[in-house]
Amino acid sequence: MLNTDFQKAYQNFYTDNDVAWRMLGAKYKAQNIINVCKSMKPQKVLEVGAGDGSILHFLDQYAFAPEIYALEIAASGVEKIKERKLKSVKEVQVFDGYTIPYPDDSFDLIILAHVLEHVEHERLLIRELKRVAKHLVIEVPRDYKFGVDERINHFLAYGHINMYTPTSLRFLLKSEGLAIIADQTSIITPEVTLFNDYINRNIKKSPIKSLKVKLEYMLKITIGKLFGKKKQEDLANAYTVLVKKTDEEVKIF
Repeated sequence: MLNTDFQKAYQNFYTDNDVAWRMLGAKYKAQNIINVCKSMKPQKVLEVGAGDGSILHFLDQYAFAPEIYALEIAASGVEKIKERKLKSVKEVQVFDGYTIPYPDDSFDLIILAHVLEHVEHERLLIRELKRVAKHLVIEVPRDYKFGVDERINHFLAYGHINMYTPTSLRFLLKSEGLAIIADQTSIITPEVTLFNDYINRNIKKSPIKSLKVKLEYMLKITIGKLFGKKKQEDLANAYTVLVKKTDEEVKIF
């Protein structure tokens, strides 16, 4: 059962604050989802942990699927999603963080974007997602990197209680009987970095800083292309993966 302290912490999370910030991030998250799902045309989709509906907004604009459903732990998020009146969104519900209120194999695809890092019992949630969907698309931030020991309070302030690399997420998913279909890494774009610096952190705008951020981004992209997937994963800020459930039972011992 979900820790009630966790549930209470998110109840009023989605207010009018940070709307522009969430929408900017959601634009890129939605594009990552579309990119890894390009081999399929899902008809019925469920987003679990849908927040305030920012990703749903873009998926609706892109006509990603004719029927989209949403679950969110925070009542404030559910209200925000309903206020959007998105054409493809058919139903929005509050849930307890683990129990999906739909029958087995109800959906072609479940979206779990920047949620797993917040979940106490990640394997329990993954097993429930497998029960109700044929495919899952999951995106997590790549928090686990150099200096992480000194940044624990930083991550906790964002509600991140799990940390992943592409390798550790793949291991988690494969060990739960899921097969990887497609994946990709992504690097925070200059648009997002500069918004965070200038708006969220109130750093004074500077042409030199803007140029530096853009050059650093281009350098990372170039290095990733030159040195391949492993280097791209080392440089990444997020990892997106599409998986499907299999009939294989995981054998331990």
